[in-house]
Amino acid sequence: MRWLNSFATRYAPLAFLVMACVALGQFLSQHGPARSDLEQHAHETARFLHEHAWIGFAVAVVFWLIVFAGYFHDRHRTQYGDVKQGGWLMDALDRLTNRRALEQKIAQEPEPQILDAEKLASALKSKVIGQDAVCDDIAAQIRRRLALRQRNKPIGVFMLAGPPGTGKTYLAKSLAAELGRALLHFDMTQFSSGAHGATQLFGASKGYVGSNSYGKLTAALRDTPDAVVLLDEIEKAHPEVHKNFLTAWNDGFVTEASDGKQISTTRAIFMLTTNAATDALHALSERFADDADELRRASTNALGEAGFAPEVLNRIDRIFVFKSLTGLDIARVAALEIEAMIKSYGLDVADEGIDPDILINMMRRQSRLGTGASSRDLVRAVEESLADTLIDAKEHGHTKVALVSVEGGVIAKPQ
Repeated sequence: MRWLNSFATRYAPLAFLVMACVALGQFLSQHGPARSDLEQHAHETARFLHEHAWIGFAVAVVFWLIVFAGYFHDRHRTQYGDVKQGGWLMDALDRLTNRRALEQKIAQEPEPQILDAEKLASALKSKVIGQDAVCDDIAAQIRRRLALRQRNKPIGVFMLAGPPGTGKTYLAKSLAAELGRALLHFDMTQFSSGAHGATQLFGASKGYVGSNSYGKLTAALRDTPDAVVLLDEIEKAHPEVHKNFLTAWNDGFVTEASDGKQISTTRAIFMLTTNAATDALHALSERFADDADELRRASTNALGEAGFAPEVLNRIDRIFVFKSLTGLDIARVAALEIEAMIKSYGLDVADEGIDPDILINMMRRQSRLGTGASSRDLVRAVEESLADTLIDAKEHGHTKVALVSVEGGVIAKPQ
């Protein structure tokens, strides 16, 4: 119907001109003055047109009926939402794609999310110890980026850099939980070989082993496009694997090698953690403690010197530097790690059930080992001396234990 309307609209003026000529000839034949031979000839022509005027009239009527039919058809489609205003743009969509399916997909797109940054920051700070500035900054970044209606890149590509055991991985996990998004956790130490690592993540090309299934990353993003993608210890992955992420971060899609399909990354949040340049970043965090912009600039340079390619760093939206834990923050993290370890055995820690001497010893050991030590490493040492007593407590039906420091180690007393 649209092409018919366009045809009638274009040629209706010609039909109208024919009718006007017929009417003029009829008028002259009836009311014209005395005629010469030329006038007589014109008169005969007009008489012929007059006698056959019904042909022109019929043509004109048909054209105008088509015009009105097309007009009311388009008006009906516009009124009931079948077509959006846009003239030539919608004509192109009608011609080049399935417009109705496109509009249905647009209608299914999630509305921009207005996030309460203060609430998110508060929730993160209650879980991630000693990194309040990072929590505030990342919450503000997420709020602004979620509010964008149109984007052709991921919501954010954030790097969490700093010493081990400072809460980088835990922050990414907590962020996913607070946003209600799936967490796709990839231990990048598993992708240290170039071609093989890329194949595991992005699939194998046709004809190669494994080409009958998607890669781990592409399959996960296909199924959960709005996930938080945690690339843990990104510096351990092969540089070629890093480069495979460039289109994901810059162009808004990642290509599955087995079938060439482009998987969108525009609804995902990428969180990269790294322990690279730990000493340099620790010094920078103290030097630029009150200058966030300069800290980010200097951190980018330090990570470049540590081996990250410039094209990779250029596609990271923000670098958040985690501070080394000090004082009671070390004790808080250690206590939480111990609690998590106890829970993994199906037990709970009794109220005030961790002997302060245990935490003091852990703080001293971490101070001696410096930024290379993490609270998890220290908790593992505690677990080795606790494991048997924890298992015994569980077997005897106890639900709570208290940890007591004794000469030579730590024991668990059922409560």
